[in-house]
Amino acid sequence: MGSLADLHCHSTFSDGRLTPAELVDLAYRNGVRILSLTDHDIVDGLPEAFSAAERYADFTLIPGIEMSTDVPGNEVHILGHFIDWHNPTFLARLRRLQESRLNRARRMVERLVQLGKPISWERVQFFAGEGAVGRPHIALALVEAGHVTSVNEAFSLYLSRNGPAYVTRDRLGPEEVIAVLLEVGGLATLAHPRELLAAGNLESLLAVLKAAGLTGMEVYYKDYLPEEIDTFRDLASRHELIPLGGSDYHGLGGPQQKEPGDIPLPIEPVQKLLALARERGALERARIAHAR
Repeated sequence: MGSLADLHCHSTFSDGRLTPAELVDLAYRNGVRILSLTDHDIVDGLPEAFSAAERYADFTLIPGIEMSTDVPGNEVHILGHFIDWHNPTFLARLRRLQESRLNRARRMVERLVQLGKPISWERVQFFAGEGAVGRPHIALALVEAGHVTSVNEAFSLYLSRNGPAYVTRDRLGPEEVIAVLLEVGGLATLAHPRELLAAGNLESLLAVLKAAGLTGMEVYYKDYLPEEIDTFRDLASRHELIPLGGSDYHGLGGPQQKEPGDIPLPIEPVQKLLALARERGALERARIAHAR
């Protein structure tokens, strides 16, 4: 049986393959009753998602976002839940980050040409649609051009952080991102911490981020093994973080992909997150039909 909640999903407004409405419908069909749309550095899909959520009387939609940050030698992704996504200062900051994403993607396409793996910018834009261009769109263009056989292979050979086509972009530090999310009433959660654990700097980073206002950590992430879940649940407990989770659904396929709700996330920590949002006056930003 899947989880009643999924707090990490993407739509066509960043690098997912389903529209926000399609994502809401799929999640509901899968038994999800609490969902957060967390597109990368963009909130433009939320109006459509909120409209789709109106179809279901027992469905909670939490406005969210996933923001990318850098630490030496690694990336740190922070999820924000219950954000005030209408805040004009916040929206202006996101526009600057999106412009940086666009410039980075163009430069990565140029590098692929230099590497003898040419793809057209027009095809990358086609895969992005109306959303912000990201690396998965470049990966799809590489697959279409026959340079690789899968999105995972595209990342492994060319687009990962250490790949030959990788280009950095403007980012905030993780403490800065938490501060930004707190400014718009959000609750901050550390996303997919496995890579940080492998790098050996997760424990010290958690102490710093907790002091900065971090609320939760993803423990029940899409492909985490039971023993990994145990490790991260213990870490979350030691640092007094809510053990949350999500499928990180993109719809790109591959062996690691899980559909919304296909995670072992218990409802108790989600209820704790909802209670904290209520306590901080942020719960009204969620769409809860039966509360109206």
